[in-house]
Amino acid sequence: MLEATNELGNAVLSTAGTLTDPSAAAALAVGLAALGAGYAERGIGSAAVGAMAEDEDLFVNGLILTVLPETIVILALVVVFIV
Repeated sequence: MLEATNELGNAVLSTAGTLTDPSAAAALAVGLAALGAGYAERGIGSAAVGAMAEDEDLFVNGLILTVLPETIVILALVVVFIV
């Protein structure tokens, strides 16, 4: 995963040498936020499914914890519209 982020950063920085375009910076922020949220949901989702298999009353807690990392991506999208 770190190799992919290095390649993404190098691709963005290769054109001008510095990250001066606000659109590119916003796109990089949203992309990395989505990558981090997906990585977090991987562990949370599997744990939530395991907990729900044991006790069906934990469905709401598992759903809330699974959706929580997606708010990071929504906040990153707010940055895009601000920039």
